[in-house]
Amino acid sequence: MGGKNKQRTKGNLRPSSSGRAAELLAKERGTVPGFIGFGTSQSDLGYVPAVQGADEIDSLVDSDFRMVLRKLSKKDVTTKLKAMQEFGTMCDIRDAEIVKGVLPYWPRIYCKISLDYDRRVREATQIAFEKLVLKVKKHLAPHLKSLMGYWLIAQCDTFAPAAIAAKIAFEAAFPPSKQSEALVFCKDEIINVLQDHLLKETADTLSDPQTVAEEEREAKYFRILTSSLLALKKLLCMLPPSEISSVELKLKPLLSHNKFWKYGKHSSSQVRSAFFELVSAFCQYIPQSVKAESSKISPAVLVNIDESDPIVCPPLWEAVLYILTTIEDCWNHVNAKKNVFPKLSTILIEGGRGLATVIYPYLLPFISKIPTSATDLNLEFFKNFFSYITKGLSTERILANHSERSAVVSAFFECLRFIMQQHLGIKEESVKMQKMLINDQLIPFVDTALRDPRLQNEQLFDQLAETLNSWETKAETQGDDTVVETLKNVLKTFWTSLSEICLEKINAQETDGKSLLGISTLLEVLQKAENSWKQRKRKVCKIKYITEVPESSTENKKEENKTDSCEEEDGEDSEFCWDEALPVPVSHLRKGPLYDLVCKLAEQSIEHIGELKSEQHLSFLSSLLKSFSSCQIFQALLDLAEEKNASNRDFIPLPQEIVKPLRDNPAIQFMYQRLLNWLGEDKKQNTDFLVDILYSILCCCETNSERKTILDDLTKLDLKWNILLRIIQKACSSPDKHLLVSIWLKGDILGEKLVTLADHLCNMDLEVAVSSESSTSEGWTLLSLVLSQRIKNDYLIGESYVERIIGKLNAALSKAKNISEVRNTESPISFICDVASSFFISMKGCCLMPSSEELLLTIFQLCAQNQDFTHLSDFLVCKLKHTWLCGLRSLVLQFGNADKQSTFLRLSALWLKDQIQSSSLDVKSLRVMISTVDDLLNNLLEASNSPFLLRLYVENLMPNDSEWEHLRHSLSTQWLHKPLLEGRLSLNYEHSRTDFQEHSTVKLPSHLCTTALLSKIVLLSLKEEIILEDNKTEKIIAELLYSLQWCEELENPYSMLTEFREMLQEMGITYDNLCVLSKIPGLLQLMFIRSRDSGTLWALTLSKLMRSKNILPDEVKRLYKTTEGFFPVTEGSLHTVQSLSSFLPLEDKEELVNQCTARLLTCTKKDLCNIDGSFGYLSILNSCLKKGSIDGREKLYGILKIIMSWKSDHEDIFLFSCNLKEASPQLLGLNIEIIHLLSILLKYSSSLLVDTDWDFIMCSMLAWLETTSENHVLYPVPLVQLFACVSCDLACTLSAYFNSISSNLPVNLISEWHEFFSEGIHNLLLPLLVKITEENKDTSETSFQNSVLIPLGETLTYISKDQLLNHNLAIRLTPDQKTNLPERLQTLLNTLAPLLHFRARPVQIAVYHVLYKLMPELPRFDDDDVKSYVDEEEEPVLSPPAALMTVLGILEDLLENILECYPVGEFAVIQPLSEEFCYVLGYLLTWKLILTFFKAATSQLRALYSLYLRRTKSLNKLLYHLFRLMPEVPTMGLAGEVPNKETKTFFTEELHLHVRETATLSSQIPHLACSVYQITLKDLPAMVRLWWNSCEKRVFNVVDKFTSKYVSNMLSFQEISSVQTSTQLFNGMTVKARSTTREVIATYSVDDIFIELIIQLPLNYPLGSITVESGKRVGVAVQQWRNWMLQLSTYLTHQNGSIMEGLALWKNNVDKRFEGVEDCMICFSVIHGFNYSLPKKACRTCKKKFHSACLYKWFTSSNKSTCPLCRETFF
Repeated sequence: MGGKNKQRTKGNLRPSSSGRAAELLAKERGTVPGFIGFGTSQSDLGYVPAVQGADEIDSLVDSDFRMVLRKLSKKDVTTKLKAMQEFGTMCDIRDAEIVKGVLPYWPRIYCKISLDYDRRVREATQIAFEKLVLKVKKHLAPHLKSLMGYWLIAQCDTFAPAAIAAKIAFEAAFPPSKQSEALVFCKDEIINVLQDHLLKETADTLSDPQTVAEEEREAKYFRILTSSLLALKKLLCMLPPSEISSVELKLKPLLSHNKFWKYGKHSSSQVRSAFFELVSAFCQYIPQSVKAESSKISPAVLVNIDESDPIVCPPLWEAVLYILTTIEDCWNHVNAKKNVFPKLSTILIEGGRGLATVIYPYLLPFISKIPTSATDLNLEFFKNFFSYITKGLSTERILANHSERSAVVSAFFECLRFIMQQHLGIKEESVKMQKMLINDQLIPFVDTALRDPRLQNEQLFDQLAETLNSWETKAETQGDDTVVETLKNVLKTFWTSLSEICLEKINAQETDGKSLLGISTLLEVLQKAENSWKQRKRKVCKIKYITEVPESSTENKKEENKTDSCEEEDGEDSEFCWDEALPVPVSHLRKGPLYDLVCKLAEQSIEHIGELKSEQHLSFLSSLLKSFSSCQIFQALLDLAEEKNASNRDFIPLPQEIVKPLRDNPAIQFMYQRLLNWLGEDKKQNTDFLVDILYSILCCCETNSERKTILDDLTKLDLKWNILLRIIQKACSSPDKHLLVSIWLKGDILGEKLVTLADHLCNMDLEVAVSSESSTSEGWTLLSLVLSQRIKNDYLIGESYVERIIGKLNAALSKAKNISEVRNTESPISFICDVASSFFISMKGCCLMPSSEELLLTIFQLCAQNQDFTHLSDFLVCKLKHTWLCGLRSLVLQFGNADKQSTFLRLSALWLKDQIQSSSLDVKSLRVMISTVDDLLNNLLEASNSPFLLRLYVENLMPNDSEWEHLRHSLSTQWLHKPLLEGRLSLNYEHSRTDFQEHSTVKLPSHLCTTALLSKIVLLSLKEEIILEDNKTEKIIAELLYSLQWCEELENPYSMLTEFREMLQEMGITYDNLCVLSKIPGLLQLMFIRSRDSGTLWALTLSKLMRSKNILPDEVKRLYKTTEGFFPVTEGSLHTVQSLSSFLPLEDKEELVNQCTARLLTCTKKDLCNIDGSFGYLSILNSCLKKGSIDGREKLYGILKIIMSWKSDHEDIFLFSCNLKEASPQLLGLNIEIIHLLSILLKYSSSLLVDTDWDFIMCSMLAWLETTSENHVLYPVPLVQLFACVSCDLACTLSAYFNSISSNLPVNLISEWHEFFSEGIHNLLLPLLVKITEENKDTSETSFQNSVLIPLGETLTYISKDQLLNHNLAIRLTPDQKTNLPERLQTLLNTLAPLLHFRARPVQIAVYHVLYKLMPELPRFDDDDVKSYVDEEEEPVLSPPAALMTVLGILEDLLENILECYPVGEFAVIQPLSEEFCYVLGYLLTWKLILTFFKAATSQLRALYSLYLRRTKSLNKLLYHLFRLMPEVPTMGLAGEVPNKETKTFFTEELHLHVRETATLSSQIPHLACSVYQITLKDLPAMVRLWWNSCEKRVFNVVDKFTSKYVSNMLSFQEISSVQTSTQLFNGMTVKARSTTREVIATYSVDDIFIELIIQLPLNYPLGSITVESGKRVGVAVQQWRNWMLQLSTYLTHQNGSIMEGLALWKNNVDKRFEGVEDCMICFSVIHGFNYSLPKKACRTCKKKFHSACLYKWFTSSNKSTCPLCRETFF
């Protein structure tokens, strides 16, 4: 009807919408019109809108409520749920008057929706109902009758949350006193609703079959049935008794209806459960009606007794009992033998089918309610009844479940006692019943328990004991003699039968250990007094009975609090039960037969032990004697021995010293005659049993002195250690047992025995590598026990013996190195650790004895030493660490709060101090030591709240001032070299040379070890905010910074120093972590004072500290106040100013400059070289002026004038062209500072210089260079080396200045520089380079002696080509060298080329720059020989410069060794400045020179050179090496950066090689490799392509991918750009390029012929072949056109040149063809592709001409000398 696509009524422009209609009505009237319920079926109880005609009451319903009520009639679950929640919220927040308007409609909706399918909807309904009730309150009354039935059903909902919510709503509506009245008010309506549901409704009437699935219909029906049954029960329970009768009448139709009684057989378990609950309620509240319907109700309940559903079973059995109680004649309505008892027997046999806890508690009341007359309860019935219970007990389900076993056992004994009570008498039937119960039921039941251990640990034996207790009590208190006599006979029968089965089991041929254990457990339980089993049950189950407080509860509480310190001890060892100590004595009726049985069993056990050596019987005897430790039993055992006359043969006679009372004690006699024999046998597994027997014997002694006598005799015997161990362990497990042996434990006999044991164990393990005795471990365990176990805060043994044992352990541990060298994993160290740690842990809160502190120190020393020295395994070190930390914690508890120090802490600190100052430690040893000290101090602070112990420890560890001075002097002075060369410090004397000795490179200086250890302590104290006294923190940190600075200043530190710094980094001892130093007052001041006093390294340390902390100039000024403090100049003040120059305020810098300049004017000749003279003033001036931070142009010029005046007045102070052997260090220092100042002058004040100034500077420079050149032998002298460096630096500065000047200098000055001074520089330095490198073949770039190579090499890079060609080097020629070069060039190459693999990067770079300028000049010398090669018959080759190829051959072999382990394509990381670095650098630089030479050659020469490279395979080797040296991602910057168009790569960025470059050393080799690869691809594309095609598949793919990704695009762009920008003109041919399509278009035209060629570059250019495609062509035959296409493709593929060069070659070929020159019939080309010759060799027969190279290849490949065409002999 409302379809959107159907035909609408005329004029209706919009589809129908009920929502819109409701809105329209609301707008017109203000509210939604009234609603009426209508429908044709009962299920349609909705709230349906009507269009017109609302009643007055409808207007009371709020519009929002109307919309919500409408939603509640929807079928969708989510809609209903949200609507109901919204309804509840509205009821909560709206006014009561508005909510009342809903009440007339609520019952209809509630009655429907409270039975909804969805449980969430039902729960939400009850919650909303509660809110409605709270709001409307008593106004709900008129609607109660229509609600109450469904409300009661809702309270019995099977979904618990919904039922709870309904109950809450009910309680909110009615207080407890009014609830029954409300039900009475509505009882008729409730019963009607419930009866309708139970008798009339079906699944199809409650739900619409057409819309609801069958499963849902049935589920709803079953749920409503269950709820209705439970609601009826609830109604009966809640109605007052006065109303029951009226209800009973109403229920008669229900009770008489057959459908109701069929619910007991219903398929739903919930329905059945509710039915049986209702039956119980009927029996309870309306018994008369039940009796009236007994014929129906009895079978409905009793016949279902075999119900196995866990939901139904509890209410069923409850109903059974109610039926038996209520209906006396219920058995008349069922056949018990056929329908009831067989089902009961089945249940019992099957153990209750998993419901034993439910069924079995009902058995006793069940059989008690069965009348004998009605069911024939006879002997056979009960015999079967109990046998069924016994069978059920044996089922696996019962045995596996504790609660079910308990239920079965309890039911058995309850029923047994009940039936026995019923048959106490002397009648024959009673006697038979008694015998049956004992012999056929009870004894087999006990026998079953003895066979299965799972029944022995339960309450079965306790129930048996309780049963016996009840019979014994009745027998003793009963007045009836018949009953007493009967019970005594019963008990006698029981004990007789029990003895028989016990003796049978103990005498069995294959004794079952489980049975023996069961017997001992049974006897132990039976021995206890009345109610003991209840105590035990309460202890296990943790249940407290308020009404029953047993007399022994105090003892049990104590028993529970006992702790068992021994791992091997089981729970039974903590209980001691002697019959004399029981609070309630055992009945005399039980004690006699029980002890008789025990004696018999003990005697039988003795026999089996003696004859069969049975361990099981020994264990059993131990258990018996433990429970029954009395002289009576021991006497019985002795009597048995006397009867067999075995005492003389086997037994040990009693010692004479045993006093008479002891001799008369049967227990002691048993010990000497039996137990000692057993203890002497080597059976470790029997020890526990024998020790238990020993304690039973001790219990029979009267005094502790008697016990001590016995135990001392036992100790003196040579018994196994495990026996003593078990005796002491059991003593520790129980205070009672300890009391028996306490005097013996403290005695001398045991103490001496244990000291002997400790000495034996230590010495035995020292002498024997692996102990074969199993007693070793037990001996150590025994020592650990006696040392660690404390009773009432006292040692277990005598304290003097404890101290002696500790001394033995310490002595053994001191020899740990010798022990551990045996490499025994079970060495005594491990045992000693276990013993010591147990001892230390037990000492908490107690004073440690002196020997224990010595032991603690020994363990600490072992942990603090390197394992390479102690030879301890990681496992042992870990145990040692745990041990001494345990001891330390105990120590801190003793000394932590007292202002005193322990011996251990003082001695350990002194030992550490000695180790770090006098011993030589490596990094690993130092790391171990620091880690150990860190653990010590952390535990000190953790365990003690006071910093006192830490301060004391640092006090003992800290060196004094003289010791610190000695440690600093022990450091090598090699650190001075670097700051001297860098100009950060100045010296005018030769410092003492303390170079590293060979042995010192494997150990760390003591100063470094000391500062590292103390710094770790300082960091810990700073973290804990502990201030050390006497400025120790500042002193330690200052020394640490001094050590770090020393390491940093070393030019080439040995590997151990690098490891040392890495260790500090890992431990957090860094500048960054010391940023808290800003909080430490006085550190800067302390550093400044030390720098001003001593200078040197302290000054550099101060500078580094200020730089790391970003100290401001104002803070620096506070250190020195005024600049006057730096004068007079001392070494300390000079170095301090030089280090602080960059931090000084500008005004102070200017003040220093002014003062030093003024003092320079007043210096006499005597003062020129002094520190407090010209040398010192110039040093300060250089430091202040070199950064240019102040305007010193005029000042510098003035100083120059002063220096020039010295030249005229004191010329001898200038070291011009002199021998430096005679020069003093003071003069060298002064000249160095003058040269420094001239370099600064050139940088800042060159514009002020006039001709005379320039003459002075340049002449001085050249004179100093002459001195440098003449004294190269003295370079090992540091000041001479420094002089050479600064001289070369000055020359380099001048060269750079004149190379970059504009034309503002006089012309004559520039010409003088180029014609004289520049040439003079290089004439001096080039030979000097050769001399130095020849004298130092194997040198390092970082070595001080060769530092002059850096400025020397940098200066040589400015040499011009003309100066190179006119060099003055000694002639150096190689006889076998084939070359066209003149001698001067050969000499230059032969001299400089080998330096490309010199072991110093500055030399390699300098030589590269020098030779690079020569390379373009060399190919022209080979041009003259090209013609001679053209006509040769052999394939011509020509070598690049021989000197370079010789170097290349050497380096190729070296690189093969370096890179052979790396596969092609894997990046090999070359460590900067390593030997491999120099070789790889030299190799790549050599190739860069060769490629430069190749590029400068003509096409013909390139062809000859490329053939040479191909023949020698040098290029192939290069390419393989390059793909190991180039990174996989050649991006500049962060590694792994994803490349994009803007990313800079090693291919896009030009490589600049500088002599002084150090920042990019790590990326220099990869960048250089990429550069060489790029040049190779560009200049030798054909050869690279040939190599690529010959590669294996993996390498082929790697090369292709890498080249395409990073190189091809750039090379293609360059090639296309070169075509576009080319100025080369072709006659008759035009060339154009298209960059977007990678195409070059060549158009050739001559006369009427027109040819267009399209050259396409591949994506992987130049690896892939260049394709030549045909464009337009006019006037050319097809065959000729194909030939020309092939020729061009061949030229572009196989010639090493650009596209333009290939096109030029092709055009020349075509031109020759048009000129009439015929093609060579071998290569089909006029011009040869490699040597560019014409066909000249003609065949005599066919007259065809061929290229000489083609013929040579034809003859050599075919092995014939015939013409390729006519096949005639060619010659």
